[in-house]
Amino acid sequence: MQLAILLASLVFGGPGGEAVSPPVSYNVRDFGAVGDGQTDDTTAFEAAMKAASEAGGGLVAIPTGNYLIAGHLDVPPHVTLEGVFRAPTARTQNRGSTLLAVADAGDPDGQPFITLHANSTLHGLTVFYPNQTPTDPPIAYPWAVRGIGDNCSIVNVLLVNPYQAVDFGTHPAGRHYIKGLYAQALHRGIFVDQCYDIGRIEDVHLWPFWVDGGPVRDFTYREGEAFVIGRTDWEYMFNCFCILYKVGYHFIHTNAGDPNVVLTQCGSDVGPCAVLVDACQGHAGLVFSNGQFMSGIEIKDTDRGPVKFMGCGFWAIETTTSHAVIEGDGQVTFDGCHFNGWDRAGTGAPCIHAKSGGLTVTACDFMDEGKNQISLEPAVESAIIVGNRLRGGAKIDNRSQGDVQIGLNAEQ
Repeated sequence: MQLAILLASLVFGGPGGEAVSPPVSYNVRDFGAVGDGQTDDTTAFEAAMKAASEAGGGLVAIPTGNYLIAGHLDVPPHVTLEGVFRAPTARTQNRGSTLLAVADAGDPDGQPFITLHANSTLHGLTVFYPNQTPTDPPIAYPWAVRGIGDNCSIVNVLLVNPYQAVDFGTHPAGRHYIKGLYAQALHRGIFVDQCYDIGRIEDVHLWPFWVDGGPVRDFTYREGEAFVIGRTDWEYMFNCFCILYKVGYHFIHTNAGDPNVVLTQCGSDVGPCAVLVDACQGHAGLVFSNGQFMSGIEIKDTDRGPVKFMGCGFWAIETTTSHAVIEGDGQVTFDGCHFNGWDRAGTGAPCIHAKSGGLTVTACDFMDEGKNQISLEPAVESAIIVGNRLRGGAKIDNRSQGDVQIGLNAEQ
């Protein structure tokens, strides 16, 4: 009898053998999807997602194929749209489960290609814009994915060549989850705003794999922003990378408020501005831990909150002057960081140029001998420069009228 009860519970789910419905799964092929890259499969996808929604939620499976979606996809709450991949991929347009996006060319403010709702998920699929051109400028399209509601998720997805990749900010999308997203976002990568409960973004790679070089690369380097973060209350970012963008990480003030973000093992490579801070929350601010940056950090005069770089590395591109230019009323901290390659033109630019606010520099290594390390302008309210390695001797220009403490620095 006990064995029978156990078997029944395994089959039906209930401890006493009561029936429990199995997870519901639907296949887009069963609703008429062809996946030949020419037939419009929008209606079939809509029908499959509707069936899953009416069942109370479920999985909509996308077998291998190239699915032309001439319209838009609206993923209902509690529905997962899933392709065949189980890990992030690269260069998989026309492989695996690929959605071909063609709608609204030339209209960056149009309806997103895919809209997620509360508790809906994209997983294991590729989105490719077959009509996109590697030109300067490229064709402007609406956002590839937009979230509306809490717990929207994007997991192990490749967005090959979107003009704009992920919008989790136009509408509130708290507790969002992005993991394993790869993309060559041509203009905007990920936008977050109106996140009033903790969001998570990890293992994101934004880089030029669709077209590496040429006019479209020039456009992204001149106009592109990889991560744009507005109001978010505790955003956790981990293992996020971008390369060849005008701005790597841009923290902005919006009508909803300011950002509060903890970034671990995140970096920005080969770009004129790695981190641009317009604003951050005064009680929490921004923390970068174990990051790598090439090149500049800009803290604008509109910032009032703390910004911290802990255990980070900074190196240069050909146009690098100062690694960090600091304004505003907040406190900026560099602890356990190393700097090299600043002042490439030899004009005497300091590695860290503080124009106002507060500055703390401790346990850092300024690796270039003979170059100016730190400049403090008169409006700097306070500075602590202690316990650093200043190779080739200290070259600190202190014109601050505030309280400045400098000491215990090694000068060899």
